[in-house]
Amino acid sequence: MPFQELVEAEGHLIDSHVMENIFDQVVEHQGRFEVEQFRIGRTNSEPSYLRLKVETADQDTLTRLLNTLLELGCAPVDASDATLRPVERDKCAPEDFYSTTNHRTYVRIGQQWVEVENQRMDAMIVIENGRAFCRRLRDLKTGDQIVVGLRGLRVIPESKERNRLEFAFMSNGISSERQVETAVRQTAALVRHAVEHGQKVVVVAGPVVGHTGGVTGLSELIRCGWVQALLSGNALGVHDAEAALFGTSLGVRMSDGRQAEHGHRNHMRAINAIYHAGSVQAAVDQGVLSCGVLYECVKANVPFVLAGSLRDDGPLPDTITDMNEAQDAYARCLKGAGLVICLGSMLHSIATGNMLPSWVKIVCVDINPAVATKVSDRGTGQAVGVIADVGMFLDMLSKALA
Repeated sequence: MPFQELVEAEGHLIDSHVMENIFDQVVEHQGRFEVEQFRIGRTNSEPSYLRLKVETADQDTLTRLLNTLLELGCAPVDASDATLRPVERDKCAPEDFYSTTNHRTYVRIGQQWVEVENQRMDAMIVIENGRAFCRRLRDLKTGDQIVVGLRGLRVIPESKERNRLEFAFMSNGISSERQVETAVRQTAALVRHAVEHGQKVVVVAGPVVGHTGGVTGLSELIRCGWVQALLSGNALGVHDAEAALFGTSLGVRMSDGRQAEHGHRNHMRAINAIYHAGSVQAAVDQGVLSCGVLYECVKANVPFVLAGSLRDDGPLPDTITDMNEAQDAYARCLKGAGLVICLGSMLHSIATGNMLPSWVKIVCVDINPAVATKVSDRGTGQAVGVIADVGMFLDMLSKALA
């Protein structure tokens, strides 16, 4: 085959099945490969090394193959600098721009490898003053120098844990047969680890937290300092306020599960009460809101973001209805995150996963296995699903961390 390239990869290639994936991709592209060098890591910390010659029948196939291999951490040996091209118009990138993954990425600039900052998927790499940044398409400005093509790039996929005794469940995928007690214990260990290392624990929550009785558990986690940010939609705020003000959730009494008289209007009464106060913060300050998840966030000075949607009632005065602003607010809260716990919200969990680098662990809790599966399938491969009732999980987790 006349078109060939020498590529190399380094890391836990065997444990994480990277090497077999590399071979599979070459075969799928009707190419050939020849292993020129392979060194296996002998300890948990020592990486393996692979040097491979790949061949294809035409240049287009070789380009597509190299693009796929790059995402697996397999880059051309050719150590040339990355190719840069200027943005000629705001929000418009050159056609051959490089689209990022959520894996740790390096760019070769001035014969030096520079780590890309603000790593996230589906972004462009902008070079400024010798530094490299991920930047969304809508944030590109005329004159920005962005990376095009595949040369001068290295992607480092997250490896499977070599220490099988440490957070082993994190590599077990999604299973409804996983013991909830085990998942809670491991999640509690992840929470402690993140907090002890100065990293944020961010909770992404849907209104199911209120419907399943999880408010008490989540409130306890916030009150005790285990949560550093809360991301959600308008619905969580509305139903949290409804439960705090009227003791109902969607008009159903939390005490006995019976429909409250005229309970169908309670969520609108809750929105009205917050509007009368002016905001959630003002409602807490005025004594209107005296319990609940948002109350605990205000009292503990934990930032929360409520992102609006088309179906929102109200919405609450704190809800951000501009989607670009809501995304930016989410991204600010996710900076410095070491662990994200997603609780019963497919939309917000997927959105959050898209903003995170692959080394931030995600625990996705939902009674529906499809939710956790979709979060992982949308590119957030580090997400681990726990199939359980959200209220029960929060109660057990708060007790495990008490």
